[in-house]
Amino acid sequence: MSRMLRRRVIGALVLATLLGGVAWQFHEDIADMRAYTLLPLEPEAVDRIEVTLQGHPPEHFERREGRWSGDAHSPEDLGRIEELASLAATPVDHWQPASDFVPARIGLAPPSAILVLNDQRVEFGEMTALGKQRYARVGERIAFVPAQALPRAPRTASLPTATNAP
Repeated sequence: MSRMLRRRVIGALVLATLLGGVAWQFHEDIADMRAYTLLPLEPEAVDRIEVTLQGHPPEHFERREGRWSGDAHSPEDLGRIEELASLAATPVDHWQPASDFVPARIGLAPPSAILVLNDQRVEFGEMTALGKQRYARVGERIAFVPAQALPRAPRTASLPTATNAP
């Protein structure tokens, strides 16, 4: 084997090793990122949503052929359904075992909101004492998520204004 050919083979092996290392690191980064999201679901993969908020009746939504249908949602509030699905990707600061907490003390007995995305249940509790975070229970773990990570209530009829008053 000539010297030039040997250099090319060694260069190709080094390049293949580097590309393999980059691919492995990318895979590990994605796995780490998913470990620190509320659910291991992409929001686009959500096709069933159930939400129960204190003081409101339960709501159910289902995506069929790319369109959402469900409990009498108004077209103006379609963004709310997408917001509910996007809660799957909520960043988690850290996880702790649920056994470390008394559910009533962190607002999980009963929870202020229950969200079920494709049969994966999340219960939302109160805000933490320090910081702008909220407790969320997923299975036997408690996640510390941003305070604004909470399903919002459906829109209601607007209040009368001077232009639409009777």
